[in-house]
Amino acid sequence: MRAILLTALITLTACGAAPMKSSPAPAPGASNELATFASGCFWCTEAVFQRLKGVESVASGYIGGEVEFPTYEAVCTGRTGHAEAIQIRFNPKEISYETLLEVFFKTHDPTTLNRQGADTGTQYRSAVFYHSEAQRSAAEAVKRKAAAWWPNPIVTELSPATVFYPAEDYHQNYYNLNPGQGYCRAVINPKLDKFKKEFTKLLKKE
Repeated sequence: MRAILLTALITLTACGAAPMKSSPAPAPGASNELATFASGCFWCTEAVFQRLKGVESVASGYIGGEVEFPTYEAVCTGRTGHAEAIQIRFNPKEISYETLLEVFFKTHDPTTLNRQGADTGTQYRSAVFYHSEAQRSAAEAVKRKAAAWWPNPIVTELSPATVFYPAEDYHQNYYNLNPGQGYCRAVINPKLDKFKKEFTKLLKKE
């Protein structure tokens, strides 16, 4: 569904993006740290995490594959090995990594293998790409905790962060720039409404 909506955009946009070296992250306790999550469509995930207090920036991109400088078209084939993901820069004095993990596990379905809603393929897998052993331990702990929130087994992958390739410019800040687009109205709006109700205390002031 989303791929069809993007056909016209792809033909008008230059392909390729410079890689963002995403590991190692700043040491715990630094003024900001990195978190990298994959949970289906990065338009949806970006819109959710942009609204959290303590989140300084969110970039959409690709991680976990074997091909350098992947494009959206290539990732959509499922043959590059990449996942659509977001990389979050956050202030740990305002929001903890564990809290980000809880939002992650509650705002997508971590029990469906290589699928989120109508989006299917390994590029839509659920994954946490950790930047340190501390993040790995935290992800394992929250994943165990999250098992009680879902009726089926969690299939979320936990992997060390590799090179994060920012997606093409038209993917960045997509929901905020295109709130009237069909996918945004039909898919992202309901997700945001549910998220805002559950995490009201964590939201930035609008």
